[in-house]
Amino acid sequence: MSRLLTTTTVAILTKSRSPLHLHPPHFTPTPTYYHNRLLSIPNRTSSIRAVNSSSDTKNDNVKEDNNEDGNSFKSELDNNGSLRSGGDGDYPSGEFEFQQPGAWKSFLVKLRMLIAYPWQRVRKGSVLNLKLRGQISDQVKTRFSSGLSLPQICENLIKAAYDPRISGVCLHIETLNCGWAKIEEIRRHVLDFRKSGKFIIGYAPLWGEKEYYLGCACEELYAPPSAYFSLYGLTAQAQFLGGVLEKVGVQPQVQRIGKYKSAGDQLTRKNISEENREVLNTLLDNIYGNWVDKISQAKGKKKEEIECFINEGVYQIEKLKEDGWITDIKYYDEVTSRLRKKLGMEKPVSFVGYNGYSRVSKWILGLSGGSDEIAVIRASGSITRVHRPYTSNSGIIAEQFIEKIREAYDSRYKAVIIRIDSPGGDALASDLMWREIRLLAKYKPVVASMVDVAASGGYYMAMAAGTIVSENLTLTGSIGVVTGKFNLGKLYEGIGFNKEIISRGRYAELTAGDQRPFRPDEEKLFAESAQNAYNQFRNKAAFSRSMSVDKMEEIAQGRVWSGKDAASRGLVDAIGGFSRAVAIAKHKANIPQDKQVTLVELSKSSPTLPEILIGIMDTTLKQVLDGGLTSSDGVQARMDDIKF
Repeated sequence: MSRLLTTTTVAILTKSRSPLHLHPPHFTPTPTYYHNRLLSIPNRTSSIRAVNSSSDTKNDNVKEDNNEDGNSFKSELDNNGSLRSGGDGDYPSGEFEFQQPGAWKSFLVKLRMLIAYPWQRVRKGSVLNLKLRGQISDQVKTRFSSGLSLPQICENLIKAAYDPRISGVCLHIETLNCGWAKIEEIRRHVLDFRKSGKFIIGYAPLWGEKEYYLGCACEELYAPPSAYFSLYGLTAQAQFLGGVLEKVGVQPQVQRIGKYKSAGDQLTRKNISEENREVLNTLLDNIYGNWVDKISQAKGKKKEEIECFINEGVYQIEKLKEDGWITDIKYYDEVTSRLRKKLGMEKPVSFVGYNGYSRVSKWILGLSGGSDEIAVIRASGSITRVHRPYTSNSGIIAEQFIEKIREAYDSRYKAVIIRIDSPGGDALASDLMWREIRLLAKYKPVVASMVDVAASGGYYMAMAAGTIVSENLTLTGSIGVVTGKFNLGKLYEGIGFNKEIISRGRYAELTAGDQRPFRPDEEKLFAESAQNAYNQFRNKAAFSRSMSVDKMEEIAQGRVWSGKDAASRGLVDAIGGFSRAVAIAKHKANIPQDKQVTLVELSKSSPTLPEILIGIMDTTLKQVLDGGLTSSDGVQARMDDIKF
């Protein structure tokens, strides 16, 4: 197969939890096959309550479709919402509603606290101190996990709202290195926490657009006198290595299908294409517009005032206080002193941190339970088909993901939520997952919940679900493929290296011949192969979303959309986060919205020590290269690197 070097990074915001999709063309398992091989189900459970209904949706009838490849798809699905139901309808919003516990429930909670393990005990009057900094993963936290987990952050805020031992929250915000969807998810939970009537204050020494966007959701916002504010606006960056590779004698030969498919441009071009410029401008408009809208609402200012502030280039913190952008200028010790007075305490404030509070069980607080179970499968990172020896177990490995999908056939699960945070990767792996998700969707409701990014292979997975939920700014779509190889002839010549190949078969050297460019017939075959892969992706997207191929072609072409724009074009059904995905899953499974359900995390097992060490090395190398090149075999359904 061909090899392509390309990068992938991105940012956005949404709620927590979701799996993936596949399709093996030569293997169509029967229902009997699955029921005979159901495995015992993992462990991790949680529960959540979602209420209310309304909102953005799109539902059309699924029709039999014979696509251009000659593949025939049939929609034999029942009306349980597993695939797309007929007609338009409202989806439940999943909006959080704080419900004051009754006397009996309060008694049970106090009783459980008395018998809790020592590590689950919290001093009465404590303040939850959440320090948010750096990367935030959508994976569930395990004992070997490092860094911050979006599901755990959100769960901690829910627990703190109901925990009688927690008086309030101090949100200590440092530089955040994640997408806008995750920021939105956390911000939504901050606003939900405030419904409990408890206080939540924000403190940050460094403020960028993301940090301020999150911080202004708090009722009070503090910064030290030396705080650095860089609220100057947003940028999008595209990097190009075409000139560098030319100088060292390397010629990338890339086939990218779709005029907006910019993956590969980094290797072949020296500047940005007009199509890529159009996409980045649109995405920036959406992100910037959303930022201005939300800040305007939070601070009670007109949009014109917000934009004027951005364009003034304010850096004096006194000006920020004077104009009401922050509550006050205080060092952290002064903030804690204020908290002590707020709580009427003479002793220092008792803080409980992220790691410590993550060990507090939801059962203690009466937030778990519910006889109905919904399976949650999370899929984060680049997509590969199989696990390779001596590599970390991070990313989406199709063969492992498929096993989780097959576990979800168990009748105990009334619905499945697939939580996707992926820029794509191996096209074959994406297709195999697409197939498996569609098969599962024949038997129970499947909802895809998209986080920062669900593009290319990530969207390939999502489109197999009956309902797709995304955040406003989730990077979505990028329905296109890219593949290529390097011609290293000039480099070899420059360093005095020679390579001779003896072959049999007209196209035997198609990808092996890296010492020369393609012959015309080889280039034609290479291009036709990539076009065929694109046709399959586009046609399955059209079928999955109940569109004509021509209509899908208009919004495909490798273009990346924001979640909001994707929804208006039929690529997404509803806008929201994880709680909305849960509400929709309950709706599709005929579970009352006010009934508690148990969420079962079908997460992968705890990593081994070698995998932990490899993961650390991978992370370190990634930080050093900062989005450098990664090598992959075969046709790639992958989104290019986008940095905001």
